Amino acid sequence: RSGEMAKLAQLIDNEVFRAYATYTTIVLLKMMLMSLITAYFRITRKAFVNPEDTASFGKGESAKKYLRTDPDVERVRRGHLNDLENIVPFLGIGLVYALSGPELSTALLHFRIFAGARIVHTFAYLIPLPQPSRGLSWAVAYIVTISMAYKVLKTAFYL
Repeated sequence: RSGEMAKLAQLIDNEVFRAYATYTTIVLLKMMLMSLITAYFRITRKAFVNPEDTASFGKGESAKKYLRTDPDVERVRRGHLNDLENIVPFLGIGLVYALSGPELSTALLHFRIFAGARIVHTFAYLIPLPQPSRGLSWAVAYIVTISMAYKVLKTAFYL
């Protein structure tokens, strides 16, 4: 058991892994914030999808008018869905990448660009900023993830 603890301590001492953990935490917190923003928009726009959510606005027919979609709520939900589609692959590929022994400076560049691009993407969705800001920020983060995947494949399979 002490051998396992030593391996864990060694992993925590790994600067690249610590960088990965830092930027993973940042993008996961950002993604969690999207849930709160969705809730905020649902409440302020009075747009709910479940009948029990409308209970404080009345009963029966009077509450049914709050069972609706709202363009602002849907916009936030699309941004959150985009996070799920892009941050989840980053978590897996980024972890394998961090464990593949990249240079710290290169790893930090990957992690920082990804996190920054996802934050810009969120602002581009919520404000909304004119295109191509949202598309470019999505593409930059996507390319970073592909770059890390390529490095992993190259290291593991000598591509």
